[in-house]
Amino acid sequence: MSTTILAIESSCDETAAAIVVDGRDVRSNVISSQIAIHQQYGGVVPEIASRKHIEAISAVVDQALSDAHLTLSEVDAIAVTSAPGLIGALLVGVSYAKGLSYAAKKPLVPVHHIHAHIASNYIAHPELKPPFVAMVASGGHSHIVHVKDYTTYEVLGQTRDDAAGEAFDKVARVLGLGYPGGPLIDREAKNGDPYAIPFPESTWKTVWTSASAV
Repeated sequence: MSTTILAIESSCDETAAAIVVDGRDVRSNVISSQIAIHQQYGGVVPEIASRKHIEAISAVVDQALSDAHLTLSEVDAIAVTSAPGLIGALLVGVSYAKGLSYAAKKPLVPVHHIHAHIASNYIAHPELKPPFVAMVASGGHSHIVHVKDYTTYEVLGQTRDDAAGEAFDKVARVLGLGYPGGPLIDREAKNGDPYAIPFPESTWKTVWTSASAV
């Protein structure tokens, strides 16, 4: 018997909803981006992000259900990003999901943001099974994680200051490239000299090699 999940995401500056069957079959995926709004500030403004989530979330969820040719009554459970993320943005998604869950009498499943990043690999690579080592490099988090089982994780290493995505945005702002910084710096890097600066190798290289063999 299959399980159909309505998934809601609002951890930062994108309001998203999807219908996923049995954890790997994505029937719909709707995203409302806020990039155009935050570009003028050179980064995400949390209060603005929260307000835009409020404006978009109902329509995004309705569109996800419509694209999957389903009604809310045909969904088995509702999943929502609960942490980590911008607290105001998260509250919008969690509050909406709670209300929807209560009204439709559907189970509510809180989802850890970083675990979800790792689990998305199961969608892109259906053959993937634990154990394996995963690298998470998102806007606010950079982790190397040993995935021992589907719900068992061990963090092998993480940044002590800025995550990769945040560093890209800050560097792009200093260079006057714009926002978001990742694709803009990637574009400029293709014309650069990769050997211009002799960066030291990370001490995590040995850990990564040994963990990959687990």
